[in-house]
Amino acid sequence: MSRKYFGTDGVRGTANQYPMTADMALKLGAAVGRYFRNDGDNQHRVVIGKDTRLSGYMFESALTAGLTSTGMNVLLLGPIPTPAVGMLTKSMRADLGVMISASHNPAIDNGIKFFGPDGFKLSDEAELEIESMVLEGVEPVQPQNIGRAKRVDDGRFRYIERVKNSLPKGLPFKGLKVVVDCANGAAHKAAPEALWELGAEVISIGVNPNGLNINENCGSTHTQTAAEAVVAHGADVGISLDGDADRVMVIDEKGNVADGDQLMALLACRWAEAGKLSGGALVATVMSNLGLERHLESKGLHLERTAVGDRYVVERMRKGGFNLGGEQSGHIVMTDYATTGDGLMAGLQFLAAMVESGKTASELSKTFETVPQLLKNVRYGAGQLPLDESSVKSVIADAEGRLTGKGRLLIRKSGTEPLIRVMAECEDETLLTEVVDGIVAEVAAVAG
Repeated sequence: MSRKYFGTDGVRGTANQYPMTADMALKLGAAVGRYFRNDGDNQHRVVIGKDTRLSGYMFESALTAGLTSTGMNVLLLGPIPTPAVGMLTKSMRADLGVMISASHNPAIDNGIKFFGPDGFKLSDEAELEIESMVLEGVEPVQPQNIGRAKRVDDGRFRYIERVKNSLPKGLPFKGLKVVVDCANGAAHKAAPEALWELGAEVISIGVNPNGLNINENCGSTHTQTAAEAVVAHGADVGISLDGDADRVMVIDEKGNVADGDQLMALLACRWAEAGKLSGGALVATVMSNLGLERHLESKGLHLERTAVGDRYVVERMRKGGFNLGGEQSGHIVMTDYATTGDGLMAGLQFLAAMVESGKTASELSKTFETVPQLLKNVRYGAGQLPLDESSVKSVIADAEGRLTGKGRLLIRKSGTEPLIRVMAECEDETLLTEVVDGIVAEVAAVAG
């Protein structure tokens, strides 16, 4: 059975358009509340965090109404990073955690992510069951059993302490000049505060959210802003987060950007040398560069690949007993410290590597040589299925034949946006461009 509302990272879409409406949020709140409060006890609680989108107020209120209607007590955390919600769900003994965010998407979008009582994102099976409850409807509790809601003010500070405690004790960041780009998002207070408390000289950008400027020309999907700031201020390093701070890109002192693959390679090798890498493997998705796989093999390490989505990475990590994984896009998951991708925590690990090794950011951020990779996206309309068209299938088959023995091709629908993602890797860059552009052109023609 396919999922109707949930994508690779919760429910997501344009705010005030199906399925991201207040009515749907109310129904989702009631369904997930009933899913976790099934014994009639009134001690159940849920924590709700959000990023800085204007629509967050609407969804926060709707979810609260749905959850309290099933007897859940709601603790409202306000703007806070996604990994903080995962952490606080478990540490505050909540039955459920909810994050209202569309991550790296523009401000007009929003999304809802759920965490179980262990702080990890819900399984496909749980999401399917919640969807069926949304469709069937949920019986509200008796008036005397309606839940309560209240604001919680110390969530951010609890999270900052947890992030700081992921570092070796007594590691000084004094003398490091760090640019941190918070994407006008959920970490606009937590990230600068954590870095300053650790002793760094902090230059903060993307810390003036107005509800409409999250991820706008800033953050991990627009690293030029942070790169320019690093060079202009003569900073040692830049940390560029996305809207909900579960992703990070690192910028060296010259303004060059290191993606999640490079950061994972650095951490995997350092952890392996220190005897800290569980299972001798790194878990990453099919999108990670072939160069990463080759580099790990040269070090006697293994790359475990999963479907795209950080929760699939986490599922594989938990099943195999691995403690490091992530995505090329900058989700870095360290299950010794967190239950989901944590951009700030990963950025601090990079700073720790700089301090411990005495090397510059540019010396550490280029761990391996990448195989030429090209990724292009094609937007399609509602109800369209461009990958099912015979002409598109024919072009893809031809491309696969041309790449046989020379590279690899990956084509998939985005789980968070109406996009077809076309990615290929090949040492022959001319062939690489021809293959990707050919597929993109045909998909675009079909999609109109």
